[in-house]
Amino acid sequence: MEARSIHHVGVAVEDLDSAVDTYERLFGGRLEHRERVEDQGVEAASLRLGGSRVELLAALGDDTPVGRFLAKRGPGMHHVAYEVDDVSAALAQLSEEGVELIDAEPRRGMFGLQVAFVHPESVHGVLSEVVSVG
Repeated sequence: MEARSIHHVGVAVEDLDSAVDTYERLFGGRLEHRERVEDQGVEAASLRLGGSRVELLAALGDDTPVGRFLAKRGPGMHHVAYEVDDVSAALAQLSEEGVELIDAEPRRGMFGLQVAFVHPESVHGVLSEVVSVG
């Protein structure tokens, strides 16, 4: 698998409005998109910072992946997303390498992207996501 780029860095936050304001005010971020992703239990906001992107994630409840992350670790870096040409092909290649996958099949993420997560134990402690336009 060859990643084309880092698509975004995901940051777990307790207050999405406050976090969006902070990234706009301090770093000149431009809100690109904001969306509730019910099946992932988050409300997310994507901000452009030059040619890069930060995805801010607020939990929709305590018993969601981001809710549990915040309870255990507090706000901060949540994941790194790598853009690939084909998420299904990337998952097959990662599986062949013995990588522990959280998602065996792609699912819909923000922007209608295809996404899948890779367990942090397989990537030196960093939750990783592979994404493609579809």
